Amino acid sequence: MTPERKARIQSVAARRQVDLTVFMERVHKPHNVAAILRTCDAVGVMRAHAVPPTGGIPALNHTAQGAQRWVELVRHREAVSGLAELRAAGFKLYAAHFSDRAIDFRQPDYTRPTAIVMGTEKFGVSAEALAAVDAEIVIPMMGMTQSLNVSVATALILFEAQRQRQAAGMYQPQSLDESPFKELSEGWIARDLARRKTRSEDLF
Repeated sequence: MTPERKARIQSVAARRQVDLTVFMERVHKPHNVAAILRTCDAVGVMRAHAVPPTGGIPALNHTAQGAQRWVELVRHREAVSGLAELRAAGFKLYAAHFSDRAIDFRQPDYTRPTAIVMGTEKFGVSAEALAAVDAEIVIPMMGMTQSLNVSVATALILFEAQRQRQAAGMYQPQSLDESPFKELSEGWIARDLARRKTRSEDLF
C-alpha cells in the first residue's frame, strides 16, 4: 500500500458521520441498493441499515463502485424493531413518503442524529414503519410524475444532510486515536491490504 493510499483511507475514515444513516425497507432492485450505498459513501455515512426483501439483499452490481466495502450494512428482520433500535440510540426518524402530513425534505435539522427511511420501489414505506417515524418528508415535484426513483430520492435527501452538516463544521476530521474512527481506519486498511494481496496472488 502506498503512503498516498493509506493517507486517503485515513482521511475518509476520520470524516465518517456516525449519526447519519439510511434505513432501507425491502428495497429489492440490485441497482437501487448499490446506488444508495454509493451515495452513502459519497456523503460520509458510516453505516446503513436494511430490512432485506424476500430472498435477501440482492447481489450488488457495478453501480456500487465498491461502496459496499466502505459502508457497513446492518440487516434487520423487520422495520419496526429496527427503527426502535435507532430511536433508542437517539436518532430522529424521517420517512420519505408522499402524504398530507409530509414536510419539505429540506426542512428537518439533519445536524441532529438522523435516519432516513426509504421504502420498497413499488409500495414505498409500510404503514407499520410510518407509524414508528417522527415525521414524513417529501421532495416537491413540479411535473406529471409524483415520485423519484428510490436511489435518486435518497441521494437528494442525503446531499441536503451533507450541506447542512458541512455548514455546521461536522466534516472536520476526527482523531484516529479515538473510537470508532480508530477501528474503522484500521479495519479498512487491513481489508484493503488483504484484497490487494489476493488480487496479486490471482495473477500467478
